[in-house]
Amino acid sequence: MRKLFLVALLLGLWQVAPAQANTNNCEAMAAKKMLAGAARTSFMNKCMKDAHHANAMQSCEAKADEKKLAGAARNSFTKKCIKDTKSDDAKGVCENKASEKKLAGAARNSFIKKCVTDAGS
Repeated sequence: MRKLFLVALLLGLWQVAPAQANTNNCEAMAAKKMLAGAARTSFMNKCMKDAHHANAMQSCEAKADEKKLAGAARNSFTKKCIKDTKSDDAKGVCENKASEKKLAGAARNSFIKKCVTDAGS
C-alpha cells in the first residue's frame, strides 16, 4: 500500500511540475553517465534546453491542432509559436537577471534587450 501511495504521489508531482520532472530526468541521465564539473553543467544545460524545446513543440502542435492547420500554414504557425515561446522565456530570464543587478530605467531596458538578443543567438 505504501509503495502504491508513493507511485501515485510521484505521478501526481510529475504532472503538476513538468519542469521539475525534466530537471530530475536530466539529473538522472547525468548521474548515469557519471558526469561532474563542467561536463555535467554543459550536459544539464543542453538537456534542459532540449526538454524545453520538446515541450514547446508539443504545446505549439496542440495549438495548431486546435486551429485545424495543415501543410505550410501549420509549419509556419508552429515555427513562429516555438520562436515566440523561446523569446518569452528568454525575456523572463533576462528580466530576473536585471532585477538581481538592481537595474532600472534605460539601463534595465538596454540590458534586457541585449540579453534577449544574446539568448537568441
